[in-house]
Amino acid sequence: MMRRRTTLLTGCTALALALGATACGGGGPVSAGGGDKALGGQTVTVAGVWTGSEQKNFQKVLDAFSAKTGAKTQFISTGDNVSTVVGSKIEGGNAPDVVMVPQVGVLQQFAKKGWLTPLSATTEKTVDAGYAPVWKKYGSVDGRLYGLYFKAAHKSTVWYSPDALNQAGVKPPKTYDEMLKAGRTVSDSGLAAFSVAGQDGWTLTDWFENIYLSQAGPEKYDALAAHKLKWTDASVVKALDTLGKLFKDKRLVAGGQKEALNTDFPGSVAKVFGPKPDAGMVYEGDFVAGVAHDQFGRTIGTDANFFPFPAVDGGKAPVVSGGDAAVVLKDGKNAKAGMKLLEYLATPEAAAVWAKAGGFLSPDKKLDLSSYGDDVTRATAKSLVEAGDSVRFDMSDQAPAAFGGTKGAGEWKLLQDFLRDPSDPKGTAARLESAAAKAYQG
Repeated sequence: MMRRRTTLLTGCTALALALGATACGGGGPVSAGGGDKALGGQTVTVAGVWTGSEQKNFQKVLDAFSAKTGAKTQFISTGDNVSTVVGSKIEGGNAPDVVMVPQVGVLQQFAKKGWLTPLSATTEKTVDAGYAPVWKKYGSVDGRLYGLYFKAAHKSTVWYSPDALNQAGVKPPKTYDEMLKAGRTVSDSGLAAFSVAGQDGWTLTDWFENIYLSQAGPEKYDALAAHKLKWTDASVVKALDTLGKLFKDKRLVAGGQKEALNTDFPGSVAKVFGPKPDAGMVYEGDFVAGVAHDQFGRTIGTDANFFPFPAVDGGKAPVVSGGDAAVVLKDGKNAKAGMKLLEYLATPEAAAVWAKAGGFLSPDKKLDLSSYGDDVTRATAKSLVEAGDSVRFDMSDQAPAAFGGTKGAGEWKLLQDFLRDPSDPKGTAARLESAAAKAYQG
């Protein structure tokens, strides 16, 4: 299974640059304090998808663990295909001790193959004390905790140009209907309301998921994610109809549907924050900030900002997340030391190291928000933590890849077709159900 959205979830790192000097993570390894150096002479190998600044910032966390325990660490970047790389290493007798898993589906796959060791009572106790139960749920298989969600992404943020909203005389909206109304006012002032990245099908799944979670509620979201609820359900048709109202309004979508279908994610950010803006707002996760800053020199919090994805039809404002979970492999040469690493990663002390470096969000409510280096990241982290048990993991990342993560197929393609012609929500729901039924049986 490939890590869908990889460059964009890893784009959270770009937030490090976007958020000023404190996010650049200068300096050497951060000490985690004392410790009895009980793991001296042991090396813990950790595999994960991270590269670049994400890898460097995670290394600061590993260095803090080393300072505390005496263990050495080695990070192996797997690239996107975590499952294949880890599987080949296990078969070759060279399994890493710890893997940072970027999808719920992959964690479940690893557990069902018997590759994982349940986490220690110490880690579980720390998780119970610091995390909303939903994060434990996503890290568990058959009632046993295998995965610790160390790093999260917030995918319920609508980014906007303050200049565009000020010029139109509108304030960040609180409801979906207010958002569409504000968008039409922005349009009347000379810019389209939204830049939509329809060329990338995953962005359309995120639009749907936020609307569905708010409108239908977390229980139905869970049922649909597990395909215990059919996509032909009235709640799905209603969410598609709600999304379709935005898609078919030429005042709201920059360039209309045709241009949206030719706009990829970076291009959608460019239409709002680039040198020649075409729109006032773009919906996507906290990683938008990195593109706005790195590619277009925007100062986050001043000339690029966000408001939470607004509540739909009287529901609660949605919080859709992604994240990377740490797991311990049975076949690792130093699995016991790996377990000690997870006990450390579960603490606010470990999260604070990366929070200080930037480009990081923690689901741990015990992490002091002052650990983050700027107000925008603090606000994003606060929103994630305060959502508590109502946080839901990206639905398409929970689905089989054939349905939720394949370019030109499944949910991605069918929602692109819906963007092209949003006139038949019921027909789209039927096609989604047909594709889902095949994928979940496979």
